[in-house]
Order: sequence, then C-alpha cells, then structure tokens
Amino acid sequence: MFTEWAGISPKKFLQYLSLDYAKSILKQQQATLFDTAYETGLSGTGRLHDLFINIEGMTPAEYKNGGRELNINYSYAESPFGNIIVASTAKGICHLAFADDRDEAFSQLHVQFPNAVYTQVVDMAQQNALHIFTKDWSQLQDIKLHLKGTDFQLKVWQALLTIPVGGLKTYATVAEKVKMPTASRAVGSAIGANPVAFLIPCHRVIKSTGEFGQYHWGANRKSAIIGWEAASLSTIEV
Repeated sequence: MFTEWAGISPKKFLQYLSLDYAKSILKQQQATLFDTAYETGLSGTGRLHDLFINIEGMTPAEYKNGGRELNINYSYAESPFGNIIVASTAKGICHLAFADDRDEAFSQLHVQFPNAVYTQVVDMAQQNALHIFTKDWSQLQDIKLHLKGTDFQLKVWQALLTIPVGGLKTYATVAEKVKMPTASRAVGSAIGANPVAFLIPCHRVIKSTGEFGQYHWGANRKSAIIGWEAASLSTIEV
C-alpha cells in the first residue's frame, strides 16, 4: 500500500529521509562524518558512506566539500550527430553532451561540479562509453554512470534506461513507470535536465500525439538519433 501511494518502498523512503537529515548535518562547518553517522542513527561511517553512494552517487566527504576532492577527466570527440564532450570520475561517466561550442560545453560541465579538479584527458571509462556510437551495444554493461541529481530526477533517469534501443515511450508512460502518473510535466523537466546525453536515452521519449517534441540538444538532432537507432536495429535483425 505504501509503495503504491509513495512510488517507493518504505525502506527506500526512510533512506531518503536519513540522507536529507545527514545532508543538513554535513552542511554545518564543524560536523564530522562520525558525528553525522551517529546523529542520523547509523551504526558507523561505513553505513553513511553506503547511503550516500547508493542514492546520491557521491561520498559524504564529496558532498560536504562541494566536490573539491572530485577529479574529473574530460575530452571532446566526434559522433554521428556532431561533436560531444564527455566527462568521467573514478566511478563512471558523469556528463556527456553535444558540444557545438567547446567553451560553452565546458562551462556547462563546470556548473555541475564547480569545485572539482578538471583534467583534459581520455580515459577508459570515456572510451567504453563512446563505443555506443559504433553501433556495438553488446558492451553496455561495461559503462558505469556517476550521476548527480534529485531523488526524483534519478528515478526518471533510471526509468529512461529501461527503454530499449529503437523503442519509444511517451512522457505519460515514463510518469507511470516512476509511479507518478499525474506528474508528466515534472517528468518532462527531469528528462530535460538529463546530464548524460544518448547513454541515458531521453531522446526516446516523445509526445502522446506521436510528435518527437523538443530536445535539449535540438529537435533535428533528436529526429536524426531516433532514425539512426531504428535503422541500426533493422540492420542487426537482418
């Protein structure tokens, strides 16, 4: 009954509450990780670490210092749909966007992690991610993501990952997937805030009328991607 009403299990709901409370404590300048774990009712800093990693995608220390301990590698590459910028941490891909303007693309990345240390270099995580543009989708399990967003955004992005290659879903269908059928507008906002283009396939969500609709990186690009995936899938089936 609780899951049907809230859209998440009671256990996950309590984890979100604990995480929010831990965040409020960490914002205090003198708060230590041990004190935060104790005040949150956790058995130790290890449990606090697991809580942040599983839900927030970063460690408690990274959250407390605004990403100052976060090292981000980034590089530029070509794709069938234009130049892209791709960025990664030790945990996985944290950003991928079509980069018509390199300086502007890097500025948008910097806004997400303002205190991180950036190095322009190609690493293995980026190379694995870029294989998706070669139509070799057999290695998708090797691609790890490091996402930063609200609880609702993370739920929506997770739902997008279940849309198969060549498949299309409506905003209303995604809203039902996250158990919030009346929240199509909020779902649309979360989709528009997707930080990892293509890998998190927000381009596979269309209007209920059948129109492709808008896309953060351009409606024409969205049409091209949808057509490219459909053609690629047909080739594989043959």
